[in-house]
Amino acid sequence: MKHTIAPSLMLIGLFVVSQAAGLAIISADAKINMLPSGEIEVFHGNTALGERPQIQGGTTTAYILGALIFGTVLLLVIIRFGKIRLWKIWYFTAVWATITVSIGVFLHPIASGAIALLLAIAKIFRPGLITHNTTEVLMYSGIALLFVPLLNIKWMIVVLLIISAYDAYAVWKSKHMIKMAKFTMDSKVFAGLAIPYKGEKIVGKGLSKGQGRTAILGGGDVAFPLMFSGVVMEGLMSGGISGAFAYYESLIIVGFATIALSFLLIKGKKGRFYPAMPFLTAACLLGYGVILLL
Repeated sequence: MKHTIAPSLMLIGLFVVSQAAGLAIISADAKINMLPSGEIEVFHGNTALGERPQIQGGTTTAYILGALIFGTVLLLVIIRFGKIRLWKIWYFTAVWATITVSIGVFLHPIASGAIALLLAIAKIFRPGLITHNTTEVLMYSGIALLFVPLLNIKWMIVVLLIISAYDAYAVWKSKHMIKMAKFTMDSKVFAGLAIPYKGEKIVGKGLSKGQGRTAILGGGDVAFPLMFSGVVMEGLMSGGISGAFAYYESLIIVGFATIALSFLLIKGKKGRFYPAMPFLTAACLLGYGVILLL
């Protein structure tokens, strides 16, 4: 196994919680409108940070991939020059913005922004097991809430396939993904779920150190499956399925993705890095196939 049983189970549990919570937040924000033609429109109002970009489909895909390339290059430059403070400022801003969007579904924008600010401060300066992972879950919900309304199933599949190919290349070939993961862990600001082994803590200034002492799952490995299941859920709602049933059907995808993650953790070897997205993408597509059959 890649990790011992306890942290592996906790990591899997957090993955499930992040997917289920994210879908619930997307569903809570979605509004249904019956068009004169008889078709059902699923739409979202402005986020707590304002209006979404006026883009759709292929343009959204290009935007996501462009942001990924830009972010990768910027982080590699930060690593090259050892600018840890710049990385922390960048990540702090991302934490605040995405959590604001997430809890803004339920609260006034000013209140959600203020709470998100407090959570971002706690995450960066006073991290702990609960603080770190709770904020991560809220972040993925916010990211999904930003992009799900801008994508359809066709373009979401394109995103998954490209991200999977990139993940495999970045881990197995260029290995720059490993370099980035190690840097963010050493900087005590890791973008992803993290479960320390027994006897280790996420305290003080950040993640505990020590080879193999923390079970981690990168943020993209959580956010992209959530985006996919969110797009599928909204597609079901557009087809006339009620929000509750669409939510529960979309959990089929979560189930398959969880099985894939569990397989990876069980079959993986300790101390080695693996690209999770190819496995998660295959599982997401299989789960979507089952939903189509149903």
